[in-house]
Amino acid sequence: LAVEGEICWAGMHSWKDVLDLLEGVGMPETLGFQADLAHTYLYLMGYNAPEHALLHDGYAEEEFWPAYEKMTDKLRPWTIDFHVAQNDGQVHGAGSHDKTGKHCPADDPNGKLDITRCSHYWLKDFESRGIKHICWDGCMFPNATLENPSTWNTILKSMIDVVS
Repeated sequence: LAVEGEICWAGMHSWKDVLDLLEGVGMPETLGFQADLAHTYLYLMGYNAPEHALLHDGYAEEEFWPAYEKMTDKLRPWTIDFHVAQNDGQVHGAGSHDKTGKHCPADDPNGKLDITRCSHYWLKDFESRGIKHICWDGCMFPNATLENPSTWNTILKSMIDVVS
């Protein structure tokens, strides 16, 4: 079983909430974490759990990497599934705990993530955790985008860059 790293799912509003659950259950052979680049970016920002935010709007790049490392160092040992994705940092939702984001194209000019570099944080020692594949997550795009071959060429290039 894998807990999806999505900020709006049933009490998993922050990286810390997920970590507390995983450690509380204490069964890494049975329960792990699904890291999705797009959704875990939102964990950093603390949109649904401000008390666990590692970054705030307007952060500088030199603040990003130590915060990202802190989060990935805690969740990576539990990570059994990995999704390559991009996020533009936009969230939607009306309540105090139901905000969520959505993926954006890999080459979106508003994308917040260096996909390759961020992926390497999650994939350190992937062999010892049994990760044998990665996938692209984030095809919530209009049909015209999905039907454009360049969309898929860009996605495939991003994924090849991650594993190269």
